[in-house]
Amino acid sequence: MKIIVVGAGFVGVTHAAVCSEYGHEVYAYDIDKQRIAAYQSGESKQIEHYVNEPGLATIIEENLGRYLFFSDDIAPIIEGTDAIFLCLPTPSKLDGSTDLTYYLRAVHHIATLLARRKDMRHVVLINKSTVPIGTVRLLERVLCEYQVSNVSVASNPEFLPEGNAVEKSRRPDRVLVGADTQEDFLIIQRIYSQFINHVRIRYIETNPETAEAIKYVANTLLLTYISFWNGVAARVGEAFSNIHMEDLKLGVTADSRISTWGSYVSNGAGGSCFSKDIQSLIYQLKSTGQSTDLLQSVFNINEYQKTYLIDRAEYEAGITFNRKTVALLGLAFKQRTNDMREASSLKVVEALLGRGVRAIRAYDPMALREAQKIFSTEQNQLYEKISYHSSVREALQESDMLFISTDWEEFRGLSRTIEQTVSPPYLIIDGRRMIPDYQQLVAAGYGYLAVGSPFYKKE
Repeated sequence: MKIIVVGAGFVGVTHAAVCSEYGHEVYAYDIDKQRIAAYQSGESKQIEHYVNEPGLATIIEENLGRYLFFSDDIAPIIEGTDAIFLCLPTPSKLDGSTDLTYYLRAVHHIATLLARRKDMRHVVLINKSTVPIGTVRLLERVLCEYQVSNVSVASNPEFLPEGNAVEKSRRPDRVLVGADTQEDFLIIQRIYSQFINHVRIRYIETNPETAEAIKYVANTLLLTYISFWNGVAARVGEAFSNIHMEDLKLGVTADSRISTWGSYVSNGAGGSCFSKDIQSLIYQLKSTGQSTDLLQSVFNINEYQKTYLIDRAEYEAGITFNRKTVALLGLAFKQRTNDMREASSLKVVEALLGRGVRAIRAYDPMALREAQKIFSTEQNQLYEKISYHSSVREALQESDMLFISTDWEEFRGLSRTIEQTVSPPYLIIDGRRMIPDYQQLVAAGYGYLAVGSPFYKKE
């Protein structure tokens, strides 16, 4: 089949690349000419400058020019298309509602081209972006406005975890399709033929509104799991002595009814989806007069979690951040990605600078380049206090304390590196519980403050 993917960001380029593996003729379109040129190069470094997903560059290189094509002009490729996937940014507005500016701009442009096409075969416009419930009907009205014929609209939400997007595209937990007609379902079944009647993958067909709602409910439930463990289990571990957090997790999740996913405590969840989607669902439900108390609490807990360790360091450890140098390990919102959208590190940097630190010595295996764009001195002169380093050891040097904000595996068990690089008195703030043998550091005179535990220091 001939498929166009509109929007070549994280979701779009991953979807396009994996679809091309199955023999479809796939065109990924984006208005960002530099991004498209990087993908067209087939070179890993250029591709990973925009999307750093394990295995993605290899797929692009193997299928480029054969099944996979990139373009910054959609007009010449619109003819003969069977399906058009919309993978466009839908950020939050200040009130939590979804900003459809970029999305609708692209839809109006596509509608103009579809109205003028010569090949009048049936085309399905398939939405993969996370959009408010009922957006499919909005798209139908746009198509009607441009008098587009023989084109229908369907919903096919994405469920891609960053850092594992290629694997989850190849072997998803479920493929969810919302459409109105059997003709549309049959076209989408051809696209996803490898997943039909699969022994493990659930292929689910429903109507468009239900498919749109499933994405919101799924993401808000996942954030609820995370906020429950942070808002309940972590508080228990911090309030009562002799609570072993790992044993608490093991004992609670031994019940087959209780999910192990999300059963960790941390300094908050980031990424492009959770915060945006729960705020959008809160807005949508409020607009219909529904109560959103639970969802608002989930959101508030997650936001509070991002910086509360800094407050704890002040009132439990007696630390003053003013004129201190902090080593910050981890800038991406989670391991295996360079994505910093809604990352806890953003709030950590903001809070540290607000408390007058002398310097922040930052290290992340993938996100340094992204951080330098975000923390531009043109935006804020205080960002001059941030320096970027090539290793954990280098970031630790000449620092007064350490903050671990991302769960990169290389940050796990840093006791020896810490002892070899910095001397007590020195505070370790562990937002991801990455140092299981912290007792030996405490015994050596270091202070240790982690999510889910009281502050530890040598007596």
